[in-house]
Amino acid sequence: MSRGLPKQKPIDGVKQVIVVASGKGGVGKSTTAVNLALALSVNDSSKAVGLLDVDVYGPSIPKMMNLKGDPELSQSNLMRPLLNYGIACMSMGFLVEETAPIVWRGLMVMSAIEKLLRQVDWGQLDYLVVDMPPGTGDVQLSVSQNIPISGAVIVSTPQDIALMDAHKGAEMFRKVHVPVLGLVQNMSVFQCPKCKHKTHIFGADGARRLARTLDLDILGDIPLHLNIREASDTGQPIVFSQPESDEAKAYLRIATEVVRRLPPPPE
Repeated sequence: MSRGLPKQKPIDGVKQVIVVASGKGGVGKSTTAVNLALALSVNDSSKAVGLLDVDVYGPSIPKMMNLKGDPELSQSNLMRPLLNYGIACMSMGFLVEETAPIVWRGLMVMSAIEKLLRQVDWGQLDYLVVDMPPGTGDVQLSVSQNIPISGAVIVSTPQDIALMDAHKGAEMFRKVHVPVLGLVQNMSVFQCPKCKHKTHIFGADGARRLARTLDLDILGDIPLHLNIREASDTGQPIVFSQPESDEAKAYLRIATEVVRRLPPPPE
């Protein structure tokens, strides 16, 4: 696997990189990445946290973090991240019109990924959370092989069709020697706001079964809740806008579990 691969080079100023991935789209990966970044900052205010969106075709971070505009350039001609809620953010969505489709072939996508990895002035970060595109294709391989990654978080709903792809995602990271920190079971249960009855819309504990199969940990469960969706759509992530809610606390617990499993940062 290692022959012919690029030599991994750290991102200047970044101590640890955490990638958030999923085997398929629509499982809440970007929502998890955003709230994980915020939760890392809330849990330890001494830590500087960044958020990198490498989902070139469908960037979500600008809307979820309520950011827009062109990044400024530093004196060394590097892009400066946009800042909100104390999190430094960079996304392809800052570089193109919001409604403009990215109609690019693979080489152009790889060039864009290289710019997002190497031409951003992050300053000094303790954690850089990377929101990966869904799947196990060129972008995932390029990111995994170009920069040292401290750990991957796999997001899945409990339904079988999502778990099949999550399984593939976890195995891909193992093939490229990226430690998988664990699984997040998203949309795990829906509680009726009126009668409080709980319904496992996507099935019960599917991610837990997959975790046992892969010998991985479950980092936490996130419920299917209207507040999470509304907070994301309005650009006020729930960890920021409703920090005392049960939903926000679920993300805070996941951030604690992630940090607990990270290797010690390089000196």
